[in-house]
Amino acid sequence: MTKPATTTPGTDALRAVEDRVLWLSSAIIHHANRVRPNPSGLKVGGHQASSASMVSIMTALWFNRLRTDDRVSVKPHASPVLHAINYLLGELDSSYLSRLREFGGLQSYPSRTKDPDPADYSTGSVGIGATAPIWGAVSRRYVDTAFGGAGTGRQYSLVGDAELDEGAVWEAVLDPGVAELGEIVWIVDLNRQSLDRVVPNIAADKLRGMFTAAGWQVIQLKYGRLLEGLFAKPGGAELRQRIDAMTNPEYQRLLRCDATELRRRLPGEGPSAAAISALVAGLDDTTLVDAIANLGGHDLAALDDAFGAIDDTRPTVIFAYTVKGYGLATKGHPQNHSALLTDAQMRELADRVGADPDDPWRAFPEGSSEHELCRATARRLRRPELPAVAPPPVPTDFGRTPAGTATTQAALGRALLDLTREAPDAARRVVTVSPDVSSTTNLGGWVNKVGVWSVQERQDWFADDAETILHWREKPTGQHIELGIAEVNLVSLLGELGATWSRWGQALLPIGVLYDPFVERALEPWSYGIYAGGQSILIGTPSGVSLAPEGGAHQSIKTPSIGLEQPGCVTYEPAFALDAEWTLLAALGRLGKPDGTSAYLRLSTRPVDQTLADVPGDPAARERRRRQVVAGAYPLRRTIAPKVTIAAMGAVVPEALDAAARLDQIGIPADVVCVTSPDLLYRAVRARQGHEQADSWILDQAFPADRATPLVTVLDGHPHTLSFLATINRVSTTALGVTRFGQSGSLEDVYRHHGLDTDSVVRAALDVAC
Repeated sequence: MTKPATTTPGTDALRAVEDRVLWLSSAIIHHANRVRPNPSGLKVGGHQASSASMVSIMTALWFNRLRTDDRVSVKPHASPVLHAINYLLGELDSSYLSRLREFGGLQSYPSRTKDPDPADYSTGSVGIGATAPIWGAVSRRYVDTAFGGAGTGRQYSLVGDAELDEGAVWEAVLDPGVAELGEIVWIVDLNRQSLDRVVPNIAADKLRGMFTAAGWQVIQLKYGRLLEGLFAKPGGAELRQRIDAMTNPEYQRLLRCDATELRRRLPGEGPSAAAISALVAGLDDTTLVDAIANLGGHDLAALDDAFGAIDDTRPTVIFAYTVKGYGLATKGHPQNHSALLTDAQMRELADRVGADPDDPWRAFPEGSSEHELCRATARRLRRPELPAVAPPPVPTDFGRTPAGTATTQAALGRALLDLTREAPDAARRVVTVSPDVSSTTNLGGWVNKVGVWSVQERQDWFADDAETILHWREKPTGQHIELGIAEVNLVSLLGELGATWSRWGQALLPIGVLYDPFVERALEPWSYGIYAGGQSILIGTPSGVSLAPEGGAHQSIKTPSIGLEQPGCVTYEPAFALDAEWTLLAALGRLGKPDGTSAYLRLSTRPVDQTLADVPGDPAARERRRRQVVAGAYPLRRTIAPKVTIAAMGAVVPEALDAAARLDQIGIPADVVCVTSPDLLYRAVRARQGHEQADSWILDQAFPADRATPLVTVLDGHPHTLSFLATINRVSTTALGVTRFGQSGSLEDVYRHHGLDTDSVVRAALDVAC
């Protein structure tokens, strides 16, 4: 790992930069709210106080310790500090400083994909950005082992202390593999305030104990040099004990006091009051006021010492005590979270830090020590352009036609193994991730083939056990990553693995597999990973009430529509093994490129007769079928003069075919359309209506106007997912699906309970056709 600097830049220059960052970050928010015209009157927002508490930390880190290979996740409400620093380093044009939260300007929170200046991680969803560098560290190591060139930098998280309330944080910290990632450094902005209040008890000792128990190095940066100097004087031990024992609200109240009030309040009423009174009596007013706010997170030298003490053999957390709103008129106030400085307060701040409120974006004079410090920092942090390596081509069809009975879940494992034989270069880029469900989601063969990724190789003590079917060979060259039972970790890692093409120029093809009901548990970080530019495939399996004996706790209902609605993602729910193979290969082919996209596949453990797919034998006809499958739907059964059409998706397609056969027998000819992607069909409908750009040819092939009939839709999920299909030809319709929590039972009983059985489909068809 690249060692950080061991020398500190000129103290005066660094302090001047710190002051300028404070001014710029405050002015960016001030301009957006009080200077820029706002015809709508809608609140613009921004967080001057939350930014101010991070200014010293970020100044010390950027202008002395960061190196080219390092990456930093900045807490959401400190985005103006990041923009201020990028401006000083020449990475952001001054025209953007007046455009915070303006369309086409600076985003509300750091964004890798939408901001005009560099942001290593997108943040904004509390807790998700904090943990992202953990998964970034895993991804960097994976890429470096497999392909090289990913560097050895540290992965920093600048974390608000309130973010430690998020469960996602502890899911990540407690994962067993994280303790081996020495490049991870968290800096906790311990300002002891949340959005609405001063936190009564921050429980810092408990937090330190939790990180220590997880194998992290813990560094406490509580007091600055001025306070530490006072503690060494007579009465200093009593002063330290007094401040240490204070509740957070009492301490925060002292920050709002002038010197006279401090002399009255600070000694308290205990036996140490006299000694503390004598100590503070010897201090001038300015020193006393400065001392009470002199916490370690605002002491540049103390911060640099803490950065120099980082142990690169294990993760590190630095608890940096800070004051929310430090350096501003709102410092320490319980309601300062969204408070804005007045014009008068901004002018006072400008006078104090040497800025010009009439020329707020003025740069440091050329040749000044501050200007030279910024130039030297910019040179040190400038990253070389990395030529992106295009991912190898992925086959579209392996040429097999499954026979007998199979499940779409089993087709996943089979397709991955086929990929290693048919396209080894593409297969080498595949990395699978699961939360302790590899064997139960049919990844066993793949795991046996490629091995399990680990920071270091470990001995497989069951390698010689004849009854062991799943071989757990852990090594740095493995291609499967097994996490603990934490779906948030899975999708967070998936997002970072899916971003390696843009970080280090090496595309991976990441596939995450989890039980489909738990997609909803992982939905926020999954969506955020896609927003941040991660491209991956999420596979939910097994799914739906087709999990009949598993009961309602494991039966997913809403996930089909979630896939339809998720931006940056194509969703598929195949009915047959070959459909699963084709859609998986198509999804892999969309990954790892600037115009790429993620995918979500919903698979089933229901065994289905594969001859029902009626795959064409003619090569051209087979390719036409494949294109239709990948585009969203295909005609599975055509009659001469249909009176009703059944559009079915996924595991219930056999019921649709059975219903069509019975309807024929009673003189109601029925077409059956197999839907593979409601998502792509909906986009096609919107494209036909002129709302977006998308291919719409599939609508003419799956639902031609000359075969328009009343429509029955059916799926193992919420019925509204397919109900829009009736708008294609404006026909009468009825939608079957699942709208209630399920219960255990046989497949037949459960389908009957939810109205997915053949009888229900026949009745629905008769209702709309007759």
